[in-house]
Amino acid sequence: MRKSFVLLLLVCFLTSILSAEDDLPSSRRGTTKSAGRVAAAGKVLAEIQGAPDQRIPEEVLGSAECVAVVPSLLNGGFVFGGRYGKGVASCRTKQGWSAPAFFTIGGGSFGLQIGGQASDLVMLIMNKGGMDSLLSSKFKLGADASAAAGPIGRHAAADTDWKLRAQVLTYSRSRGLFAGLELGGAVIKQDISSTREFYGKTVPFSNSLTGEVEPPKGSYPFLSTLAKWAQQAAK
Repeated sequence: MRKSFVLLLLVCFLTSILSAEDDLPSSRRGTTKSAGRVAAAGKVLAEIQGAPDQRIPEEVLGSAECVAVVPSLLNGGFVFGGRYGKGVASCRTKQGWSAPAFFTIGGGSFGLQIGGQASDLVMLIMNKGGMDSLLSSKFKLGADASAAAGPIGRHAAADTDWKLRAQVLTYSRSRGLFAGLELGGAVIKQDISSTREFYGKTVPFSNSLTGEVEPPKGSYPFLSTLAKWAQQAAK
């Protein structure tokens, strides 16, 4: 009886996770789910970087090779824990920031836990090794690419070792609080259905993130925001 109850709760949790994007308000969905995700990613980044002292340090953002944003990462469970979200990423190219690549992120855990919450997630890919993992279209944080909680503030302290700590720096914003996040074990892979919806065809990560694909008009709510803050960080 207890096993059946736990399985029922797991089914309910996973169902709510998979339908979460449908529940976003129209302002965050846009004309399509994929376009809404691009717009929401730009809004999340603008709000985080617009905060006076609780933001990604300029030196860190200015050094990032790629930036990935998940507008709503869901965490929760009952005994079994899980997290799931859908995001969008862009990398630096000779022409500027690349066309967006769509991905999912998920993972699970087991332990004494109950409840759930949604948070915004930002991941910065800091070097070629991390970028190579991202271009593979599927990788696991902590295994295929080292990950660590990123520093926060207008500027990174001179004595911090963020340049040496990890290939991917991660951040989370939940209930108005912004902080570095430990996210080891999460699996990131290409979101094929959203890619097809946005581009009208399947576009591999390596094509979009290396600048081989021209960014569609719907890309700019995210790319323009990313370019703005990256340019400020470079000054």
